Amino acid sequence: MEVIIQGDASAAARLVALIIEKQVKLNPYSVLGLATGRTMEMVYEMLVNGHHTKGTDFSLVRTFNLDEYVGLSADDANSYRSYMNRRLFGKINIDMRNTFIPNGMAADLPAECLRYERQIRHVGGIDMQLLGIGQDGHIGFNEPLSALRSVTRVKALTPDTIRQNGPLFGHPDMVPRRAITMGVGTILETSRCLMLVTGMGKAEILQKAIEGPISSMVTASALQLHPHCTVICDEAAAANLDGKDYYRWIFMNEPEWEDYRKL
Repeated sequence: MEVIIQGDASAAARLVALIIEKQVKLNPYSVLGLATGRTMEMVYEMLVNGHHTKGTDFSLVRTFNLDEYVGLSADDANSYRSYMNRRLFGKINIDMRNTFIPNGMAADLPAECLRYERQIRHVGGIDMQLLGIGQDGHIGFNEPLSALRSVTRVKALTPDTIRQNGPLFGHPDMVPRRAITMGVGTILETSRCLMLVTGMGKAEILQKAIEGPISSMVTASALQLHPHCTVICDEAAAANLDGKDYYRWIFMNEPEWEDYRKL
């Protein structure tokens, strides 16, 4: 696991966007795993801007989102399909037929989860998976006690997650109680993971995920097992990290990051 600390949230999001743009440029047929939430909004805004100003071409890219609420239709304003269409897909030249998100309205949810896993395998797996982290350390909707070898499935959301997402729905009572999510094991099978974490509110859980023990109670800690995971955070989120001086040294000295240091 690599940890890259940037000065603020904007710089962290910009670095993530640049890494994604480079991936798409090197492989126009890239399969991207995407995430939702407030942390990702700046990344998608920058990708849209890059498409219009630098000509980043998404026409051959395929995408798989981490999750979707059970019981929300694709045209519901609070669905993640709607979020992605508003924030990214509707503003770039991606083929909408190549954008995959679990169907939260499926009549047979277990069959939908199996279908989603098979779709990912059919395209050869995900080349780069974008991730955030929840206040309790979850990735996707893999809430605490999720099995570290889990695959796409339906998960009950914790009261904390429901409460945190409440403002987006107007009231916690309006938040769906279940979601379809890629499993921790599914995420670990991706070729590369890219986790963006910003804000002082994430400092404590980020330290647990990166420097604490691997535990199903903090599912993001499973990323310590991934052979190519990069965590990009701002100074606020990095506040509790014991190794932050070393992490800064990596960014300033490793050849992999030389081109990004010039930007």
